[in-house]
Amino acid sequence: MTNEVLECIKKRRSIRKFMPEQIKDEELNVILEAGAWAPSGGNNQTWLFTAIQNRNILRQLNKLVKEASLEWEPDDNYPGKFRNKARAQNDNYDFYFDAPTLVILSNMPDYQNAMADCALAVENMFLAAASLGIGSCYINTLRWLRDIASVREFLFEKVGLERDQVICMAASFGYAGHKPEPPMRKKDTIRIIR
Repeated sequence: MTNEVLECIKKRRSIRKFMPEQIKDEELNVILEAGAWAPSGGNNQTWLFTAIQNRNILRQLNKLVKEASLEWEPDDNYPGKFRNKARAQNDNYDFYFDAPTLVILSNMPDYQNAMADCALAVENMFLAAASLGIGSCYINTLRWLRDIASVREFLFEKVGLERDQVICMAASFGYAGHKPEPPMRKKDTIRIIR
């Protein structure tokens, strides 16, 4: 069985190399609206999607993230956190992979469903982007560094993130600079009990 939605799910890839060309306004609007149509706990829709397309702000944020990553100590053994610290030592490191658009997904700090709701929204955004021929990538870095004062103040002062929001995740969007092959699916990850 196949249809357009299933085909889109299977063709979507995490893109880590983007073309410098900015996505069109109507494409960004479609992506953000797809996020707003995601399910949320109790249909609360408490998320906030903040899209950054200003190259100067993105460069400044990347510089702060690199500096903060070098000082930050991971709080668990997730391998991506250690890769992030190592990459931050590279002068060419860009935590959002030089994408022309970065979307920060935030939510209320004491809301139990904050992460789940934003995760559902970002997947809708990824599928909408893929359907438009736009690449995307999930970005954990801002969530890991969200309590570091320099990063947090920059997001409040320069980006306009609301102070009553907590960062759940971010996502890069842009035209893909490469087409990765589909990774193999792991076996034994599905179980049906009848």
